[in-house]
Amino acid sequence: MFRKLEGDAMGRLSTDEYAAAPKHPVILMLHNIRSMWNVGSMFRSADAAGIEKIILSGYTATPPRKEITKTALGADASMPWEYTDNPQQTLRDLKKSGVRICGLEIAEGSRLYTEMKAQDFPVCLLVGNEVQGIEDNLLAECDLVLEIPQFGIKHSLNVSVAAGVVLFELVRVLHAKG
Repeated sequence: MFRKLEGDAMGRLSTDEYAAAPKHPVILMLHNIRSMWNVGSMFRSADAAGIEKIILSGYTATPPRKEITKTALGADASMPWEYTDNPQQTLRDLKKSGVRICGLEIAEGSRLYTEMKAQDFPVCLLVGNEVQGIEDNLLAECDLVLEIPQFGIKHSLNVSVAAGVVLFELVRVLHAKG
C-alpha cells in the first residue's frame, strides 16, 4: 500500500540546509527565454535536481518577478543564480575552468541526451529561446549538443520540460557512477 508523504516525512531541507548541501556539478544557463513562467519552472527543476547554479542571459527575466515566483514555488529564493550580459564570454570562461558546455538543441552532430558519461562532468547545460533555440554564436561555443528524440509532428518540447528531462538524466548519470 502506498501512502503520500507530506510535511516532515518528505525530508525537505531548510533554505540554509539546502545552501550548505553538496550540489551536482551542473550549471544551467538560460539564454533569451521569453516566458517568465518557463524561467520559474526551470528554477524549480534546478532546485529539485540539486545543481550548482543557474546563469541567466540575454532578455531572460531575472528574479524577483511574480511570474517567476509563481512557477518556481520558492526555488527562485533557494537556487543560486547570476546574470551575465556577455553569455559567449561566460561560456568561454566556464570552458577554461574545465566545465564542458552542452547545448540542448536539435542540431547536426548532436547526440542523444542519454549518452552522457560520468567523465563528461562538470557541465553547463545551455538552453535557448523557446522558438529560435540557441543562437549560432553560442552554439559554436558548445563542446557537445544534446538532443531529446522526438516522435511526434512538433519536434520540440517546452524548454522548461526539456531542461527538466535532461537535468534529471545528468543527475542519474552522476549517481550511477557511484
